[in-house]
Amino acid sequence: MLHGHGDDGYLYQKQIQADFSTNVWYGGEPAGLKEHLFSIWPSINKYPEVVAEGLVEKLSHHHQLPADSFLINNGSTESIYLVAQAFEGRKTAITIPAFAEYQDACKMYEHQISFIRWEELRADLIINADILFICNPNNPTGYAIQNMEAIIRANPGVLFVVDEAFIEFTLAIDSLISLASHLENLIILRSLTKAYAIPGLRLGYIVAAKEIIEKLRSLKYPWSVNTLAVEAGKFIFDNYNSIQIPLNQLLEEKIRFSELLRTTGINVFDSSTHFFIAETPKYTAADLKRFLIDNFGILIRDASNFKTLEAKHFRLATLEADKNELLIKAMKEWMSSGY
Repeated sequence: MLHGHGDDGYLYQKQIQADFSTNVWYGGEPAGLKEHLFSIWPSINKYPEVVAEGLVEKLSHHHQLPADSFLINNGSTESIYLVAQAFEGRKTAITIPAFAEYQDACKMYEHQISFIRWEELRADLIINADILFICNPNNPTGYAIQNMEAIIRANPGVLFVVDEAFIEFTLAIDSLISLASHLENLIILRSLTKAYAIPGLRLGYIVAAKEIIEKLRSLKYPWSVNTLAVEAGKFIFDNYNSIQIPLNQLLEEKIRFSELLRTTGINVFDSSTHFFIAETPKYTAADLKRFLIDNFGILIRDASNFKTLEAKHFRLATLEADKNELLIKAMKEWMSSGY
């Protein structure tokens, strides 16, 4: 899906004052990263590492797993398409609602696609598919499945592709990375763009058993990850302990924000992350999006194009308190308007 994602403010002439449409950390890139990238600027005069070998070493040390358990990619989207290509034509289930690229990638590589609703996931679920794509915690809902390991072990013939792009934004679950190198039916997708606010650099990685990584690497074209992205990744893991987002503070503000939002008459769904689904009781999310842009310069994510969600659903990410207050004010006006 080339269009229909969040963070699409560039499509509008109105200046965006507050962007609730993207679930990237609002605080910006880690302190010192920009200066580091400027300092190594001359390195762009040479080709980057072919498969980001230097960053693989950092990941291996950080996660305490063999280097052959990792593959660095041009964001999670490249990871998704590589997996779909490597297992072309398989019988694949996608947990919904879900990021559209799982389905798009599987369509491109002629998978037989079926869907499993999030509420169907349980420890005794027997999955009738070769592959299952699941985002945990989920995008767009922010829900988290706590018994994921039990589901994986109960279905040894299913290859689980677990997208942990938002694992840094929840306290409800832990990463499954420690299982990846010895569970042959597990692939983990990780993003380095969300929590470190560098989506424009495009950087992510896959963790899996050696045989799976070798299969995926055989399909990868050289230099897909540029030098600045590789260097950003190295900086992140060199400074890992000092650059993490203030998660407790962020989730506390999410609770305050969502409770205030409910007082305006907007229906707000529970979430284990800083982003969540909401529902307008009047008109549609598309109407609300236009109202907020035109009158307040506020951008939200119309979530109506996610399977199982409807025309009134939209997604919000928690921002700093003053911008959250601006949205509360705007929602009160929306609810009282004759729009």
